[in-house]
Amino acid sequence: MKAILGKKVGMTQIFDEEGNLIPVTVLEAGPCTVVDVRTEEKHGYNAVQLGFGFVNEGRLTKPQKGYFKSKGVAPTRYLREFRIEPGTEYKIGDQIKADVFKSGDYVDVTGTSLGKGFAGSVKRWNLKRGPTSHGSKHHRKPGSLQARDAARVWKGRKLPGHKGSERVTIRNLKVVDVDPEKNVLLVYGGVPGSRGSLVMIKEASR
Repeated sequence: MKAILGKKVGMTQIFDEEGNLIPVTVLEAGPCTVVDVRTEEKHGYNAVQLGFGFVNEGRLTKPQKGYFKSKGVAPTRYLREFRIEPGTEYKIGDQIKADVFKSGDYVDVTGTSLGKGFAGSVKRWNLKRGPTSHGSKHHRKPGSLQARDAARVWKGRKLPGHKGSERVTIRNLKVVDVDPEKNVLLVYGGVPGSRGSLVMIKEASR
């Protein structure tokens, strides 16, 4: 499993050799430090824990400082785990950079979608609105809850609430270009999240 942590820089567009315009998302991928390695014998599963991003040690708690000190690595802002296949060799302190991917690879990118605050059912769930005549008084309401004699609201109803700010994975994005010196990946299409937000990039699972 090839995986790396990164940061969304923003969107731009480039041209290929034939002159076609390609919309791409610029991702700052790594460098990531291997902070810990999970094994089947000791932890019950195989995974690698990656650290990414600079953090001032004054912002860390004592347990956090002790954890990084026990591993013998510099503190990082983010820690994430990625499952790996048995027999994959990683050592604490190894560096993973953007060159783990190459142009033409397909990746899955996971991020946190933009938060859009409190939204009604029409905007949040794309429900049909009511009649627009003057006497309707039912223009953008959610409608019947179909509760009958339950005297409560059934779970899972599409009602108004918080929209966005959810974990979203976009699958099978093509890596258009890689710049190992600047730790930059260019992927075709859009990626969830705002500029500067954390993203997890791993090889496509499908």
